Amino acid sequence: MSDGKGDVWVEAGFAELARTGVEGVRVEVLAKNLGVTKGGFYRRFADRAALLETMLERWREGRAASIAQQTSLDGEAPRERLKAMIQLYSERLNPEGMAIELAIRQWARSDENAAAAVASVDAARLKHVAELYRATGLEAEAAEAQAFLFYCFIFGQSLLFVERGPRKRSQLVAKSAEKLLD
Repeated sequence: MSDGKGDVWVEAGFAELARTGVEGVRVEVLAKNLGVTKGGFYRRFADRAALLETMLERWREGRAASIAQQTSLDGEAPRERLKAMIQLYSERLNPEGMAIELAIRQWARSDENAAAAVASVDAARLKHVAELYRATGLEAEAAEAQAFLFYCFIFGQSLLFVERGPRKRSQLVAKSAEKLLD
């Protein structure tokens, strides 16, 4: 969906999703947050379900495009690209993006459409990163396993609080990254 008509509603939906989860994404709440009436919503979407479907589609397409761009070598060595991705995900924490990711994953536990969107994004992430590992010389099965570990690390480290501060966190991430790049 890229006609732009519903963009403000979709963005408001993502903001509310990040704050309160899918249960909070309600037409009345979004209209109040936007300072408009519900009428504008119904001129764009048939109902709340249509908005949620559009949000999942937008999230899936955005994540797929993002991972394709992040894993593109553009003349860079595969190990350097992997290292750059680790730095991107570990140094530039995106609290809203992570809140949306976690909310969609929570939603996916009880909704087939959300589960399909998450599965599609995860498959794209693993496929692209496995391709980078293949380009380092790993066999397909080993590359898939490394890609799986890579994403376990990327998401896991973003959820951990390191008691000894950001410097210690950076050191742990750097040492862990070395293991992922071996």
